[in-house]
Amino acid sequence: MDFLNALTDAQRQAAQHPFADPRRLQWTYLPGARPGVPLLGLPAAARKAAHRLLASVLTRHAFAQAVTVMAMEEVIDLDEGGRRGRHSDDYYLAVFGDPASPAWAWRFEGHHLSVTTTYVDGRRVVGPVFIGARPVSVLYGTAPVIRPLPLEEDLARALLAALTPAQRSIAVVDATAPDDILTGDATEVTELSPPGVRAADLGHTARDLLTRLASVYADRLDPAVRPALSDLSFAWAGPTARGLGHYYRIQGADLVIEYDNTQDGATHAHSVLRRPGADFGATLLAEHLSRS
Repeated sequence: MDFLNALTDAQRQAAQHPFADPRRLQWTYLPGARPGVPLLGLPAAARKAAHRLLASVLTRHAFAQAVTVMAMEEVIDLDEGGRRGRHSDDYYLAVFGDPASPAWAWRFEGHHLSVTTTYVDGRRVVGPVFIGARPVSVLYGTAPVIRPLPLEEDLARALLAALTPAQRSIAVVDATAPDDILTGDATEVTELSPPGVRAADLGHTARDLLTRLASVYADRLDPAVRPALSDLSFAWAGPTARGLGHYYRIQGADLVIEYDNTQDGATHAHSVLRRPGADFGATLLAEHLSRS
């Protein structure tokens, strides 16, 4: 792996851990230290290799979202007057196992960004994939200058507007949005209840918008590792007016998507793509063990 080869012995020791290390399954989108080696202090070749590794599983636009989120740490630090010492290099890359072995993984992670990729017998699965934004937009007057997660909000609102009153009564599952995504940093996720309104019960326009919204998340990933978009459902919580705290989720046969923007006066968004039963390579590992 180019990244490991670009590190000093001390940096490689900080970056690489056994595949059986329980921290492989312990991820977080909160600020703070985590397993791996931080980008801060790495030579240019290692930093570039870390970015290339992240870009190897993300599409170009998703990689742009990721590096924008990293840069936004400087904006948050400016807004906080430097009290917490945030910086755009406070992101870590951890490798679990040996890339030459049948099973290994890596995680690129820091505040508002976490991407885990697991390889088993030459196959790979990417998940969890978390991208957050604070603030959700930087404005010049009323015009957005930077808005890391635009489609994630706009398409959801367009979908709500396309629902009939009866469909909306099913889709809106709570008048109050939760404080954060419900799955949090759980290792495993299952279907959330209630599922909301199902794609099969929608008209053509609304069904197309739901597929487009789910695709925003699925298309963050390289085509070879995207989840299937089947049996979709959509649920919303909170008021529907802009500027107020809101939440939605999309579920399907192979995914759970959540979006929450309630914190800091609805200027702080979290979004995540989970793969029930497959995150962290769970399905691939089970198949590997059964063959072994």
